[in-house]
Amino acid sequence: MDMRDETARPGIGRVQRLQVLRSVPMGLILGHPESEVLLPTRNVPANAAIGDWLEVFVHGDSEDRPIATTERPIAQVGEFARLVVVSVGAHGAFLDWGLAKDLLLPFPLQRERVRPGESVVVRVLLDEVSGRPIATAKLERFLEDPPADLREGQAVELLLYEETDLGTKAIVDGRFGGLLYFEPGREAPAVGAFETGYVQRIRKDGKVDLTLTPTGRAAVENARDVVLEALARSGGRLGLSDASPPEAIRRTLGLSKKAFKRAIGALYRERRIRIGEDSTESVGPLGSPRGERD
Repeated sequence: MDMRDETARPGIGRVQRLQVLRSVPMGLILGHPESEVLLPTRNVPANAAIGDWLEVFVHGDSEDRPIATTERPIAQVGEFARLVVVSVGAHGAFLDWGLAKDLLLPFPLQRERVRPGESVVVRVLLDEVSGRPIATAKLERFLEDPPADLREGQAVELLLYEETDLGTKAIVDGRFGGLLYFEPGREAPAVGAFETGYVQRIRKDGKVDLTLTPTGRAAVENARDVVLEALARSGGRLGLSDASPPEAIRRTLGLSKKAFKRAIGALYRERRIRIGEDSTESVGPLGSPRGERD
């Protein structure tokens, strides 16, 4: 199947601002004389007038003619999304992408057969033959190289799309790929999940290793907030110290012992807590600048 990740005709598959040119019995004509598109009456905003600019999404109708709508799709051409399978027909699966007309995921562009009710991570693109937006679940060719300014420890947004023996492949910040490794003691998020993650390592070959656990300064700040929230909930005293067993710390706070020790060390230096043999206590109201170690 011929396809491309760009518009075959100006504006197809994208949200854009178009000017109202004239009114017709079926609705409004938008665009410019060389490239006109119909906005059907059912989508015409109240008080829309000739000369106004409207923000619309342009796609193809059942006869492959450009048509505009004021509805917003979940994703437009060039974007990744998690969509739900509505039905399966002779040529592929149909996905709910937020418009009245469902989005086709052709059989040749599926990694594996999907069924109604399932979620699938796809890229929206244009079919060169019909000029219509379609979906593909074969994503690798559309992932960019990591940006040059990407840094280890950086927070990123993840869309998980394929499980492997080592972890789950992720689309990072809607642009490039990475691998979220399985972590001992943590349940792996499901394929299709959106997560905030962190860059664990950037390999020499450009591949990106990911983690859900903050690293570096972000890790200390995150653990510090966890400890402060736990102190607030428990009336200013935790039955944990830097001598507590790792299992007790993880069970109570969801932190590793290393992260906990770094957090209470930072809070102690800020004079916000005192650390005893078997407890950690806030000094006065949380946020007080004074404190001392027993």
